[in-house]
Amino acid sequence: MGKNITQKILKAHLVSGKLKAGEKIDVKIDQTLTQDATGTMAYLQFEALGVSRVKTKLSVSYVDHNTLQTDFMNMDDHRFLQSIAAKYGIYFSRPGNGICHQVHLERFGVPGQTLLGSDSHTPNGGGLGMLAMGAGGLDVALAMGGEPFSITVPKVVKVNLTGKLKSWVSAKDVILEILRKLSVKGGVGKVMEYAGPGVKTLSVTDRATITNMGTELGATSSIFPSDDITKEFLKAQNRLKDWTKLEADADAEYDEVLEINLAQVVPMAAKPHSPDNVATIEELAGMKVDQVAIGSCTNSSYRDMMTVAGILKGKTVHPDISLVISPGSKQVLEMITKNGALEQMVAAGARILESTCGPCIGMGQAPNTGAITLRTFNRNFHGRSGTKDAQAFLVSPEVAAAAALTGVITDPRKLGKSAPKVVMPKKFQVSDNMVIAPIPPKKAAKVEIVRGPNIQPLPEFNPMPKKLDGAVLIKVEDNITTDHIMPAGAKILPLRSNIPAISEYVFSSVDAEFPKRAKAKNGGFIVGGENYGQGSSREHAALAPKYLGVKAVITKSFARIHLANLVNFGILPLVFVNPEDYNNVAQGDDVEIDVSKLGNGAEVILQNKTKGKSIPLKHLLVGADVAIMKAGGSLGFVKSKFKK
Repeated sequence: MGKNITQKILKAHLVSGKLKAGEKIDVKIDQTLTQDATGTMAYLQFEALGVSRVKTKLSVSYVDHNTLQTDFMNMDDHRFLQSIAAKYGIYFSRPGNGICHQVHLERFGVPGQTLLGSDSHTPNGGGLGMLAMGAGGLDVALAMGGEPFSITVPKVVKVNLTGKLKSWVSAKDVILEILRKLSVKGGVGKVMEYAGPGVKTLSVTDRATITNMGTELGATSSIFPSDDITKEFLKAQNRLKDWTKLEADADAEYDEVLEINLAQVVPMAAKPHSPDNVATIEELAGMKVDQVAIGSCTNSSYRDMMTVAGILKGKTVHPDISLVISPGSKQVLEMITKNGALEQMVAAGARILESTCGPCIGMGQAPNTGAITLRTFNRNFHGRSGTKDAQAFLVSPEVAAAAALTGVITDPRKLGKSAPKVVMPKKFQVSDNMVIAPIPPKKAAKVEIVRGPNIQPLPEFNPMPKKLDGAVLIKVEDNITTDHIMPAGAKILPLRSNIPAISEYVFSSVDAEFPKRAKAKNGGFIVGGENYGQGSSREHAALAPKYLGVKAVITKSFARIHLANLVNFGILPLVFVNPEDYNNVAQGDDVEIDVSKLGNGAEVILQNKTKGKSIPLKHLLVGADVAIMKAGGSLGFVKSKFKK
């Protein structure tokens, strides 16, 4: 029996376990990436391991999230990250060099390798043929320390692409169509592997757009083959030596197959407030728009910028529209500056932002009250834009540019017979002068770590007791995101390295009294519905609740990365054996769980002392998870392992 691409990479990187769907395995990680919003905590955790230098083939620290410097905190973090990179053998991508996923695709990604990133959109690297996965910062810190990454062997879904996209339709529409079909839970426990003749019609950056937003399916990762198109891209980046051919065997088997005829895909939009709330642009046409934002790691490539410039050329942005554009990298910005595309955008009335995440993470460019904002981003969760009552739609660059000119949601096919043709360059402009390479170990040993006053020591957590008791602090619905648990934005993101301070904002968009209540009750429990913790990989959505004394989270189901983060920080993840028992627990109930026999096959029972009910639960711990939980989290567990 032949192997698919996912199986080939997993087999080549297998450290322990069996490659059988649903089994827990450990895999070797070749590369890691961090960004500054998650990196400060990841590197504090790496320091705590006591390792003198990273043990990966390559690790990169990017500054692309917290670049809005309204006080000392973000700049302090940048200095900390730069000094950490120098000391431990990490490449440092300076502020202004670009968004981590776009830059990594251009300059560092290698087909066939594994990439672990402290950002949920790390599967962007799958466009290049990498098995790229998002994780919490602690998992990335452990990988840099030489530890394998534990995952449940995913099912592999063959997404069979046929046909060719028609003019004015692009890769963003493809992933929106898949989200429409499968939902934000449709990829949980799966890798989406793209195959079929349609693959050859998509550029590497088209592919990366699709794999990037595979995260919104809940997928472990998404991946394309490494073929002649990949080869040409790497050659154009002066990285031909990094190319290797990688494709599924002709007789490869898959767990599921999804058929997508690219010729039948039409312009789409994800309506508020979920990436799977998808409609065609024809259905939405005519809706008045207030703001258009083009960029993010999903749609800020050279191809995207040139498409937008071509649509805007010689025209003027509608007077009711605020148009902001963020090129994805310094490379892209330099190239569109030299070829005149940037001038076309500016002449049309676009406001040009830094090559950073910016508005996508709520860092500036919040829309007006009650606005309709069209964004080429990957998430449109409630309040994520920075304006609580704004309505955010996720669209392609073509749809975004059309609305910028007309002032309303417009099918871009109305703009002309064919979209501006973008010819991918035979040679990209390569300049890595904003990347600081690692220095020799002897010199690195003398580097002093720069710590500003906002960088606080890591909290230390005690081993898990034999009995967990306390109050249900909050009860929430289905599809609670990590944005709900630990919001982002210009006010909160700068506190990422200060757990006592950032913990004051846990669930602030859902129940502002949660932190006060958690402290008054000496901690307790969270009860949730389906797909709890979807969205961003931010480990602070586990770490900050842990700091407030949360002992267990009890839900109908969890999103993958958040589940791992809960285990990493010693919060017990439990699911209802009978989903209807969700109705037998309420906020304020006094509950108790005996965990003295956790991992021995004994049933876990929640005693609801307030209601006098016994509720069966199932823990989700496998392999070393039980030992990690009993040690109070992964950091304590691994530190004790290193000492031995």
